[in-house]
Amino acid sequence: MKENSLYDKKSLRTVVGKTADFSELAKDCVAFSNAQGGIIDIGIENDDTLPPASQHVPEDLPTTIVNKISGLTHAVIATTEKETAENGGEYIKLTIQRNPSAIAVTSSGKIYVRIGDNSVPVGSEDVARLAADKGCISWEDTVTSFSWKDADSEKLKMFLDLIKASDRVSPFVKQKDTKELLDYYYMTDAESDLMTQLGVLFIGKQTQRGRIMNAPVIQCIKYDQYGEKVNKWLWDDFSKNPYEMIDEIWKNIPEWKESTEIGDGMFRRNIPAYPESVVRELVGNSLVHRPYTIRGDIFLNIHPDYIEIVNPGLLPIGVTVDNILHTTKKRNEHMAAVFYALHLMEREGSGYDMMYEKLLANGKSVPIVEEGDDWVKVRVERRVISQEVIKVMQYADQSQELKQKQLICLGLIALHESVTATQLIDLLHLKDADALRPWLRPLVDKGFVISTNDRSKAKEYRVGARILRDSNYKGTTSLKRIESYRLRELIMEDLRIYQPCSITDIHERIGKEIPIRKLQFQIKQLLAEEKIVSEGKKRWTKYRIKT
Repeated sequence: MKENSLYDKKSLRTVVGKTADFSELAKDCVAFSNAQGGIIDIGIENDDTLPPASQHVPEDLPTTIVNKISGLTHAVIATTEKETAENGGEYIKLTIQRNPSAIAVTSSGKIYVRIGDNSVPVGSEDVARLAADKGCISWEDTVTSFSWKDADSEKLKMFLDLIKASDRVSPFVKQKDTKELLDYYYMTDAESDLMTQLGVLFIGKQTQRGRIMNAPVIQCIKYDQYGEKVNKWLWDDFSKNPYEMIDEIWKNIPEWKESTEIGDGMFRRNIPAYPESVVRELVGNSLVHRPYTIRGDIFLNIHPDYIEIVNPGLLPIGVTVDNILHTTKKRNEHMAAVFYALHLMEREGSGYDMMYEKLLANGKSVPIVEEGDDWVKVRVERRVISQEVIKVMQYADQSQELKQKQLICLGLIALHESVTATQLIDLLHLKDADALRPWLRPLVDKGFVISTNDRSKAKEYRVGARILRDSNYKGTTSLKRIESYRLRELIMEDLRIYQPCSITDIHERIGKEIPIRKLQFQIKQLLAEEKIVSEGKKRWTKYRIKT
């Protein structure tokens, strides 16, 4: 098993003999405790999956490890077990629980958190952020002085009706009485009739909602092509709960009704400027995942060519712009559960997958996430990049052979016409080729995608000819998909006429749509085969045919 955010492995030498380093082990335990918890297998080397077959673990070592960790850390809960692997070798399984109510620290006062397969130090400026992310400071569970019996009767009825009509709520939950249901969704204090801040947010009166800490305010601003404000919508009077705010944002802003008309055979088809599910998911995410321990409005900016939603605060610790598609980190988990039950957003960890699929299905680029000093921004482009991609995605979806991640991968390949595995890993924000396999391999096996015959990093993937034909793909012929042997012939022909010349000149003449890295690779191959030679260095390098 590979090391990741939930798993690590260490040599037995970490806890035995002169090489023992319990301080390093304590650091990792603190990191796991401050994240999602995890397991450390002690007695397995980094490059191995099993301990040495002859390895024996002393009987008292598991207890010694727990005692050492207890002495070197605070707020870490760890247990150990001696295990025997299938090859007969012994090792220790160290299990660290996530501490949901306190920040774990080393005895020297240092704080770490697990991000990917690393234990990363937390600076003093991020301690409050970590506390909020861990739930040590829980905005949504904070009990107010308002009784649910004094809530807004219309909003309470609306919430109960929506829950009982939802196909995401089990019959067992729907059978609960009003107070039990409110307790179940953490809208009331289980020991009293008082509402939590989450409860006030959904079922409270306007005056009650205005008094809770940092109740959400949303500003929607429209800009013209010069960046000047031309219209503004504001939800700042606390009269609406989140369900009503999201509904009004979708229904009251005319820009969402705009579309682009494209040809579809004998008919015309309208592609929405921004799919409804994407807009609702963006706003839902902004409400659920923002830190309510800080002030700040949510901004939904509408520009002529794109929209962006800007949230106050930073991403949860452990989530970055590069792993947001694959990393799940709950910040307001009870609010997320309510939003999911009410169909306001997708299940935790699947919202971005849905947005990727919807946008690619409409021939558009995927969302762009950016993190600033105290804000997070998500940008969605309006423009339809490729009408033909829409046909491929529609055909693939109707075939019902592919899962969501494979549809996303297919859409990215169709959008870029031809990509390498390395490029796909970057586009999907994956760690390595192993992580790419479940996204790409089924597409190749089922014939949706074909690859070039190159046995190297230059191997490229493109949509299969059968899929292009059956989906009535009418894309233009492009040199971007040119086969390697044909590209080599073009390079040689160009050099016969214009040699000596630079790679920039060759690229300009034979086709700028050909990826430059593809051209570079083939020139490198021709040099290795001594079919061409180079003269000059770096940017002054020129090539000619070897005589």
